[in-house]
Amino acid sequence: MYCDIVTQEKMVFSGEVKSVSLPGTEGRMGILPNHSALLTTLGFGEVIVHPPEGDEQYFAIGGGFAEVQPEKVIVLADSAEQADEIDIERAEQARTRAEKYMVEGVPEDPERYAQIRASLQRAQIRIDVARRRRRKPMMPTLGGTEEAKN
Repeated sequence: MYCDIVTQEKMVFSGEVKSVSLPGTEGRMGILPNHSALLTTLGFGEVIVHPPEGDEQYFAIGGGFAEVQPEKVIVLADSAEQADEIDIERAEQARTRAEKYMVEGVPEDPERYAQIRASLQRAQIRIDVARRRRRKPMMPTLGGTEEAKN
């Protein structure tokens, strides 16, 4: 089965897979080859791609849609990042800004409120996925940090 994960800006992943796990708006769903055709909305969450060979790959997405065909899955995400590429510090700063706006009160504009809420959700899922799925965690040392040796 083939899988593409795309945003408006770029192709995030494209390749052969054994299965894909998606964060549907009604709950997680697993997609295997020969799945029935399906078009569904996606929530904020983690996409897990299981390639035929090698390790699973993890992506944080900020909503979107998925089109499933028997031999292909296309994820059209509003935002998507591979776990290893997420800048946790930047995501934490974005979360802090969004939390500040929520605490201080947002304008009566419902559209602005929805944007701030989406920013908060996107930042939180990026942090969660990155912390949970980093392949080689950073270990503190006297001179900074270094990758853990396995």
